[in-house]
Amino acid sequence: EVQLVESGGGAVQAGGSLRLSCRVSGFTYDHYAIAWWRQAPGKEREGVSYINNRDARAIYEDSAKGRFTISRDSSTNTVYLQMNSLKPDDTAVYYCAGGVSTTTIHYYSLEDWWDHWGQGTQVTVSP
Repeated sequence: EVQLVESGGGAVQAGGSLRLSCRVSGFTYDHYAIAWWRQAPGKEREGVSYINNRDARAIYEDSAKGRFTISRDSSTNTVYLQMNSLKPDDTAVYYCAGGVSTTTIHYYSLEDWWDHWGQGTQVTVSP
């Protein structure tokens, strides 16, 4: 059974930083990808960033480019999302998701692509 456990959320002021962690377990194959998604109050869930397990290729949505960095630590099966220069608009519940990796990158932006989801962690950015 695939399990994804997020941690690291919290409350910060605008301009601050947070690092989210996603502990990954249970995949029986190595060609998977891990994503960070987020859902703000009253809004649809949106993709933030994605990383392939095999080659650590990182992909970012426009909202994350230049401010967020996704990475993985193979020794601990943990995926991180380093978030810098946070804005109030970044306030959301952040979810870790897992699914099969693909070379058709735009599939990662589809919520239905992802088979497994964590429970989410709250990030609150105050002005």
